[in-house]
Amino acid sequence: MNQFQANLILLITALIWGFGFVAQRMGMDHLGPYSFNVCRFLVGALSLLPLLFFLRKKESGSTELNPSFWKFSIFAGFALFGGATLQQVGIQYTTVGKAGFITGLYVVIVPIIGFSLRQKIGKWTVYGCLLAVIGLYLLSAKEDFSMGWGESLVLMGAFFWAIHVQVIGSATKHNLDPLKLALVQYLVCAGLNLILSLSLETFTLDRVMLASGAIAYAGVVSVGIAFTLQVVAQKKVDPSRAAIILNLEAVFAVLAGWLFFTEVLSTKEWVGCGLMFLGMILSQIPTRKKQ
Repeated sequence: MNQFQANLILLITALIWGFGFVAQRMGMDHLGPYSFNVCRFLVGALSLLPLLFFLRKKESGSTELNPSFWKFSIFAGFALFGGATLQQVGIQYTTVGKAGFITGLYVVIVPIIGFSLRQKIGKWTVYGCLLAVIGLYLLSAKEDFSMGWGESLVLMGAFFWAIHVQVIGSATKHNLDPLKLALVQYLVCAGLNLILSLSLETFTLDRVMLASGAIAYAGVVSVGIAFTLQVVAQKKVDPSRAAIILNLEAVFAVLAGWLFFTEVLSTKEWVGCGLMFLGMILSQIPTRKKQ
């Protein structure tokens, strides 16, 4: 596989994730947000089982399920639960396109969290953060300068996605098996959502069957297939370039919202999207030392 093919695979991955917001919205026509997440992440966990069997290599990481593995897997599961649950609840009150762009802010939030943990932060990241904040205001702020409930929930979710990235980044330093870690974190996320679902929602098999198409896309395609494509492609593409391509998820989310729900953004909101996307790209530009 050459560089062009790897970039193309990452673009397809971003497309899958962008249209995944449509499945998340459609699934809630029949299920509550917590019930949908239970099904989504259980199916996602099951979709990783063949990957563990066919794709795992002995040299890819330690196969020992030691205390560090369980610690990082459970922490990652809690962070995933926060991000996915807030996003799933918030998407009920905002558009698919807005949810996609606001979720994408995690790539800007990650270095901010890193800075608070005494990690170095580059000047381009600072510029990217400023542009992203301005863009977020134009995209989400109402006339009274307040932010909508849905946008606020998705933004809080973006912070959890950023925490999740930091946890996974720390886990890689311990040479843990990434597929096994992913499997455990999905099960933790599904379990926590199950608690909320049984407490707050009506969960029946009939409703699950009605939402089966959305569950299959969100679980098998967005998790199983897209995860595999990302892992394969990133062997040929450096992380900064991969992040920029994967950030196109937000653009595809806007396209998906227009195609499936006829969602139309105003001029001010389009400008906000543009500034946010530019901020995301700038935040991925490495400094000379990093390069």
